[in-house]
Amino acid sequence: MSNVETFSSVWDAVADTPGQAANLQARAELMRQIAQIVKAADWTQAEAAAHCGVTQPRINDLLRGRVSRFSLDALVNIATALGRRVHLELEVA
Repeated sequence: MSNVETFSSVWDAVADTPGQAANLQARAELMRQIAQIVKAADWTQAEAAAHCGVTQPRINDLLRGRVSRFSLDALVNIATALGRRVHLELEVA
């Protein structure tokens, strides 16, 4: 029989370090919230791109959840362009 490895989150499973997992999780959450804003506004991808200050293909990547194509910095800039303030919270691991 083979040993089954379990993880506390999908990010822990795909990342090499806990730091990378935390970064992936933060980016995914920001992307999810930005996508919700775009959906609620009922914008086309081109309209969303104009509001976010990025290109339409970039919005497409965001809406398709391509986490690896975005840095935290880029996502904070997009959120700010949408008139949002990003709030971070530290918890004991």
